[in-house]
Amino acid sequence: MSRPSTPRTVAVLGATGTIGRQVAAAFTRAGHEVLGVARRPAPHTARHPFVPLDVAQADPRDIADLLAERNVEVVVNATGGWVVTEEAMHHAHVRLVERMLAGVAKLPTRPRVVHVGSIHEYGFVSPDPDGIDESVPPEPTTPYARTKLAGSQAVLEAARTGDVDGVVLRPVNVCGPHPSEASFLGTVLNRLRALAPGERLELVIADAARDYVDVRDVASAVLVAADAAAAGTVFNIGRGEAPTMRELVTTLVEAAGFPPGTVQETGGAVESKGGGWTKADIRRAERVLGWRPAIGLRASLHDMWKAAG
Repeated sequence: MSRPSTPRTVAVLGATGTIGRQVAAAFTRAGHEVLGVARRPAPHTARHPFVPLDVAQADPRDIADLLAERNVEVVVNATGGWVVTEEAMHHAHVRLVERMLAGVAKLPTRPRVVHVGSIHEYGFVSPDPDGIDESVPPEPTTPYARTKLAGSQAVLEAARTGDVDGVVLRPVNVCGPHPSEASFLGTVLNRLRALAPGERLELVIADAARDYVDVRDVASAVLVAADAAAAGTVFNIGRGEAPTMRELVTTLVEAAGFPPGTVQETGGAVESKGGGWTKADIRRAERVLGWRPAIGLRASLHDMWKAAG
């Protein structure tokens, strides 16, 4: 179960990203003081204190000094994303985590660290009615999944040795307001917005089924994980459903108000960051964190379209 929450200072690394901005908003609504950290500010970071910092390049002593000066009691790592090269992935998913952990370990009092990993760390998993639970051995096969797993494992090892008070969340793909433009849904969203009246969208759709969860539900999971007496624990975060990518696109088109037949599927290769099937078993998150997703897929996609203006 979660411990009672009192107002604290929360550093959100990656506060400008899709997940980070929602995490910052969730902690702010809950009455906490948020310190946003990212390489560059964004318009929405003006709502709370912000420090421009490339954590992956920073000296751990400087990271420790920053956290100590601001009396940070919770550190959320929501960095990473849809970077392209394997070198960039290692920089964002591994080197940054190592620097963060080294900085946190220098503090006299350990803040809670909530690390946002990825369901893709498990690699290619055969479909199972119960979904992917945390006992599944991670066997990533893509550079994205391998580097995300390396970051998560670093947090878990630091928690095991007592260097940090850390937990790891492994969310499925996210939907909802302000998706990354490099993500599949972000790409489809922008292409739909660019359509002229009556125009059709030709789209290559993967023959895959993937769990999608609203990014605000991920933020709520981070919020409760910050208080959970569960150091060293992994939590899978999702809706526990596996719609096909075609169903996902159809739902987005309908939620955006386009007529049937707007999307015309075409052939072609599809690049993927992980497995062709994902469905999170969220029973541990339900049992330990008291967390469940609250936003349905259709409502999430509608809000995504609406937020895009």
